[in-house]
Amino acid sequence: MTTAPFVLVPGHWLGGWAWDRVTPALAAAGHRVTPVTLPGLESAASDRSRIRLADHIAALAQIVAAEGPETVLVAHSGAGKVVSGVLDQNPDSLAHVVYVDSGPSSPGDAADLPPELVELVLPPFDQLQASLDGLSPSDLQEFRNRSLPHPAGPVRDPLRVGDRRRRAVPSTIVSCSFPSSTVAELAAAGHPMFAEVARLDDLRYVDLPTGHWPMWSRPGDLAEALRDAAG
Repeated sequence: MTTAPFVLVPGHWLGGWAWDRVTPALAAAGHRVTPVTLPGLESAASDRSRIRLADHIAALAQIVAAEGPETVLVAHSGAGKVVSGVLDQNPDSLAHVVYVDSGPSSPGDAADLPPELVELVLPPFDQLQASLDGLSPSDLQEFRNRSLPHPAGPVRDPLRVGDRRRRAVPSTIVSCSFPSSTVAELAAAGHPMFAEVARLDDLRYVDLPTGHWPMWSRPGDLAEALRDAAG
């Protein structure tokens, strides 16, 4: 029996290193694992001034194409927007999508950022609008030390999608910061952050109670949830 390859995409400020505690368990189960570092997040010296959402989508689409149609694509946090763009370009390129404390983005999704802003620096932890539950002081220190400014272009650019087939790709939402029942309620109510969730044709939920970065706070349990999603 063959095992599906995983492509793991971290959220803002992070590179492929963010999955270091998750990949061993997936690899031990026989999965090929590709942790992704999106353009502009390779090093502190990377030029982030010209990177756009299209660049992130194109880079990820190339990785997915190389892995093949059995790929399980995993999006953490803000990576949901990039993954939505990849799904729209070629819905047949994936077997399954897993959103880790994330979800698909709606058409036109964009942040209102000043046009002159080139990058988004990781703010002080007490200003992050995301749960740090489960992270130790050493986790937080590594997060701070290894994080890089996130290119502003992909966050600012509106998501342009139009292929409804993207909503038919089997999907799983791993709910961490708050219960899946809350996500489902917000989606049903048409909350802007979750409106696209209500439009997915094939969706299941997995609850993994912890903070917004389960790849550090509960890596073993997250790996198990990903394996289960892959079938």
